[in-house]
Amino acid sequence: MNKKIVITAALLGALAVITGAFGAHGLKAKLEPQQLQVWGTAVQYHFYHVLALLFLATFGRVTTGLTYASYWLFTLGILFFSGSLYLLSCSSILGWSWLRVLGPITPIGGLLFIGGWVTLALAAWKQK
Repeated sequence: MNKKIVITAALLGALAVITGAFGAHGLKAKLEPQQLQVWGTAVQYHFYHVLALLFLATFGRVTTGLTYASYWLFTLGILFFSGSLYLLSCSSILGWSWLRVLGPITPIGGLLFIGGWVTLALAAWKQK
């Protein structure tokens, strides 16, 4: 099991729980239903990819090649996809309308997720 991947997954998992609880309890009265749905999507994909990271950690101590690429693609995907959605959903209550420029970053995060899954499949295929 790869310690670095497990630690990253554990910290990102804790963050996913915090953001989920914050959305359900702290933002419910402040956000419009559509914004709250965007927040929920961010939390959902955040959790999915934390689980992907934990699965990736079972590939052993490999820290190079496809496993390492998948690790970074999933981690950056969480940052770009979920992070941009968290900020976009809160832009109105923060009064930061300029955060809407983050909209194009969300699909980049989605592409990073797809790349992470493809490299995970390739890593599994090459695993002995």
